[in-house]
Amino acid sequence: MTKSSERVAVVTGSSRGVGKGIAIALGAGGATVYVTGRSHQGGKEHPLGGTVESTAAAVTEAGGHGIAVTCDHSDDDQVHELFQRVEQEQGRLDILVNNATAVPRELAKPGPFWEKSLDLLRILDVGLRSHYVASYFAAPLMVHTGGGLIVFTSSYGGRVYMHGPAYGAGKAGIDKMAMDMAVDLRDHDVASVSLWLGFVRTERNEPLFQHPDAMKGPYGKFLANAESPEFIGRVIEALHRDPQRMKRSGRVLIAAELAESLGVREADGGQPKSNRRTLGAPPEPSPVIVR
Repeated sequence: MTKSSERVAVVTGSSRGVGKGIAIALGAGGATVYVTGRSHQGGKEHPLGGTVESTAAAVTEAGGHGIAVTCDHSDDDQVHELFQRVEQEQGRLDILVNNATAVPRELAKPGPFWEKSLDLLRILDVGLRSHYVASYFAAPLMVHTGGGLIVFTSSYGGRVYMHGPAYGAGKAGIDKMAMDMAVDLRDHDVASVSLWLGFVRTERNEPLFQHPDAMKGPYGKFLANAESPEFIGRVIEALHRDPQRMKRSGRVLIAAELAESLGVREADGGQPKSNRRTLGAPPEPSPVIVR
């Protein structure tokens, strides 16, 4: 095993959407990025398109080195093998982005939780539990490397009612997980943060933007203030490089606010605004530690 001098990142769930944009942005910063997901060449085509291979190629085209890894994040053994491979091939891990999340078909369906199927609980398996497992297998290598960053992609749904209790419990759990992992990692120069994203213009959300009356509806103000997946990736890239990185460890941060403090903008120069005034503030970690 040889320890490379380049930054190495793992972005889970990056065949498309937020994860794809994050992976490409980290690649643009020169990183070697392991792109994980279930969608792969030769497999069943996803309705929204995208594969780990196509994202890895985009990472390389952006200036980094993309490595595609087919991985089902509901399978602990596959996740373990992923991080064993990173250690064997790179000897280091600088950034882990826990992004892989199940999106149940009924997630945005109106109505109370008892009128929906138990399929909604998949978001607690892939999106909460899977983040713990990935961090569990990544942590020893990140501690060995030092100077690292674990990011959990989360949302305002951790505090406000959004898509029902399964979604809310998943996001609130992610936020607390980031806080508590930061305590264990603090002495090893590895930061852990949860990042609240705004409305993101992904392949899944694109039809909303194409509707002729989209901006007139109740979500119009959120659509008008949407973030690109690459913008979120640039925020993470800048946070890892920030000398104040460890001072932010254990925090739940709003991506738009962090971007402004780090001088990150959209590719067109736009500056997405925080939804704090509309949707509320993130939770703060308690200073009390019970061991």
